Amino acid sequence: METFLAVAEERSFSRAAARLHRTQPAVSQAIAKLEGELGEVLFERSSRDGTLTDAGEVLREYAAKLLNLRSDAEGALSELRSLHRGRLNLAANEYTCLYLLPLLDEFRRQNPRIKLAVQRTLASRISDEVLMHSVELGVLSFRPDDTQIKSTVVYRDELAFVVNPRHPLAGVGKVSIRQLGAQNFIAHNVPSPQRQKVIQTFKRHKTPLNMGVELPSLEAIKRFVQMGNGVALVPGLTVRPELESGALVRVEVAELQIERKLRLVHRRQANLSHAALAFLKVVEDYAAAHGDPYCFQAERGA
Repeated sequence: METFLAVAEERSFSRAAARLHRTQPAVSQAIAKLEGELGEVLFERSSRDGTLTDAGEVLREYAAKLLNLRSDAEGALSELRSLHRGRLNLAANEYTCLYLLPLLDEFRRQNPRIKLAVQRTLASRISDEVLMHSVELGVLSFRPDDTQIKSTVVYRDELAFVVNPRHPLAGVGKVSIRQLGAQNFIAHNVPSPQRQKVIQTFKRHKTPLNMGVELPSLEAIKRFVQMGNGVALVPGLTVRPELESGALVRVEVAELQIERKLRLVHRRQANLSHAALAFLKVVEDYAAAHGDPYCFQAERGA
């Protein structure tokens, strides 16, 4: 199309050849091939000035559009490479989304033209969303089993036992798990590996775990405990503001020192977008600058 348009604009095969830095026979051959593919004669052979036939006039308009579209596409890809446009889709649940906030803030500072979309997804579904190409990156609090998923540990958290400031245990500082048998726990009603670990730990220590109330969100659990309704075990990351303000009090439980590692996951064989690669670089740099609990460690075999 570029050769055809050059001949049409220059009205000469020889001038078109010079413009394209090709030989005249090569230009003539390219035009002949195009005519053969289209089944139409594009130039009046009786004319020496490259006069177009009716078919050539029709094609000229479309050729110009195609070359303009190619130029637009090249420009768009250049903008994508330079992160002047693009979109990054991530999946996280209520808890892991909190980890993302400072990183999204830093990413937006560096790449303000990239659109970010965080899809709230059950942790059990995030690997599937990644594999189905619904999102490029996901955040998990457990190591995925699927070998098609690559995971990198990016944050270390731990389970926190919290009570409201008026609770009898608020001033104790540290308790044994056996002292919690009579407590009313406000629990998260979403199944997870961490919930099972807690249940098994109480069983192992022959201590009842009374989950008198189950709520659908961590935010609701925190507020209910603040109101004086029982106690809770929640990820430390989710209660940092309340602990700092004194709205909740953390009490150490030696038998419940359960670490939670957050992981960024993506398809192992994925050709990640420029935006996704830039985000991973932000995560790595942020961990290097801030240190623990932030980190950036690929899991062995992951």
